[in-house]
Amino acid sequence: MAIRKILEFPDPRLRTKAAQVETVDQRIQTLVDDMFETMYDANGIGLAASQIDVHEQVIVIDLSSDRSTPRVFINPSVEVIDEALDGFEEGCLSVPGFSESVERPKAIRVTALDRDGTAIDETVTGLLAVCLQHEMDHLQGTLFVDYLSPLKRQRIRQRLEKEQRRRA
Repeated sequence: MAIRKILEFPDPRLRTKAAQVETVDQRIQTLVDDMFETMYDANGIGLAASQIDVHEQVIVIDLSSDRSTPRVFINPSVEVIDEALDGFEEGCLSVPGFSESVERPKAIRVTALDRDGTAIDETVTGLLAVCLQHEMDHLQGTLFVDYLSPLKRQRIRQRLEKEQRRRA
């Protein structure tokens, strides 16, 4: 396993649409392992492969405080079950240090493959639904800042660019 570099906004690679995974094989399982290690190292609860510059439809999520419930979603697809929106304070490993309220559907049905290529088909709500929708946005080249006003997005961009120049 390896910790991978997480791309940060406004890196244009974050806007790349991810391709479907053709075969769940050892390469994908190694990617999944690396993604969990990277996510845990960054104290995150979700990570899309696009965030580590691998543009394939792979998402890892673990909402537990003790890292005991890792979930993998390969080639995920969602259907909105409850059109009602809920606002959640969202942060992102690719937009470090910022969080904002984003409204998303309360309940979704997700179909995907797990780490072993076994089909998943379940209805999810709450934080898992929010996290899954957030990570699926990454696979489409969308970030949570895209849901914010242009002014807020520009301020975040400027502060992150300044921080990135300082670190360089």
